[in-house]
Amino acid sequence: MFESTVREDVLCVRREGTRWLSSGWNGGVRSTDAAYNVSVPDGWERTDLDAYVAARRRRAGFDAPGPALLTGVDLGHARGARRGPVEAVATAGLSNPAALPVPPDGSTTSGESEAGGSRVDAGTVNLIVGTTRSLDDGALANLLAVVAEAKAATLLAVTGFPGTTTDAAIVACDPSGDPADFTGSATPVGAAARACVRDALRASLRSRYPDGEFPASVDDAEYGVSTDRRAAVFQL
Repeated sequence: MFESTVREDVLCVRREGTRWLSSGWNGGVRSTDAAYNVSVPDGWERTDLDAYVAARRRRAGFDAPGPALLTGVDLGHARGARRGPVEAVATAGLSNPAALPVPPDGSTTSGESEAGGSRVDAGTVNLIVGTTRSLDDGALANLLAVVAEAKAATLLAVTGFPGTTTDAAIVACDPSGDPADFTGSATPVGAAARACVRDALRASLRSRYPDGEFPASVDDAEYGVSTDRRAAVFQL
């Protein structure tokens, strides 16, 4: 499986020759030996993100370049889960929830309601999910969608929010592994990914919020947004 190590507030998830797809800063597809989740301090406002991540990675003693996510959550709250050919590592902070109310049909359109900003050090739910199976571009992209769906379903069930304003994920596969043509929810890879995301995320939430003290609403949170505006619907 993947080797996960935390040093100097940097999480390194490593497997030689892995192909990664990141939705985070400077994301996309890369082939390298490692991916990272970097915890940033309170009040962090750096904009030179590539240089910052490289410096933090080197300071922690991780030589391999790779995609990286940023979080305000202490990596002592990182939790992992494994099932079958999949492994996931999660960190979760909820001080910047992103609510998506679903009004009944026929309700009136309202303005966009926001509370505070969306700085990365306010919270963030980050996931790094890898499989030892070999995936083509479409299956890898679909795995990212499956991971996002599992994250939203888990957060809704546990906290009432589908995510935060700064969530990101990295998914990965082993190009030398046994091929898997599909990664949907009913496939071995997709089903395992859903279970790993759910269980790693719940464990990280229990660590970060041992008493379940989540914000009750966006208004109760330090930061966050509620997307209340309605879109115009048209028939094709």
